[in-house]
Amino acid sequence: MKAINFSSIILSFYFAFCLLFIGPLSIYAEDAPIHIEANRMTSTERTNSVVFIGDVDAKQGDVRIRSDKMTVYYTEADKDKNAEKKASQQVEKLVCIGNVEITRGEWLGTSKKMTYLSKERKVILTDNAKAWQNQNMVSGDKIIYYLDEGRSEVMGGRPAATVGDTKTGEKKPSRVNMTIRQK
Repeated sequence: MKAINFSSIILSFYFAFCLLFIGPLSIYAEDAPIHIEANRMTSTERTNSVVFIGDVDAKQGDVRIRSDKMTVYYTEADKDKNAEKKASQQVEKLVCIGNVEITRGEWLGTSKKMTYLSKERKVILTDNAKAWQNQNMVSGDKIIYYLDEGRSEVMGGRPAATVGDTKTGEKKPSRVNMTIRQK
């Protein structure tokens, strides 16, 4: 039976705690604390990542993300012993897979996959991407939502439907679709 290295387990939990709750980690809003709940968590120092699995629910400020799996990638720790004693890791990106739902105010985005890029502060929804603002809905191959601007870009492009003669199998590129409900 393999011996368990308790110090590395404790260090991993301490690191995950510091990564998630202490320090200048700005995922969605400036200085707001991040709270993540999941059924399971795995921290891997070698890849500088933390994986949350099962009914993941993350909140920061007015942004909420739900998914089946969320991987948080962060920068390496500052090795300088003279540096201030504070968390020095920064979130680089988030990757969410499965039943992704992100909300911010009246904006709701859903997809099968989401990538959040920290430096650009943008959310990229792919694979059955849809977004709602109040009762209006738009869908496409990719939706990019810029958090600081409250702006969305929607793209079509992949072959999606067969049109015309089914014998030729001609493919028509998918297009952006939008439904606007008027009062």
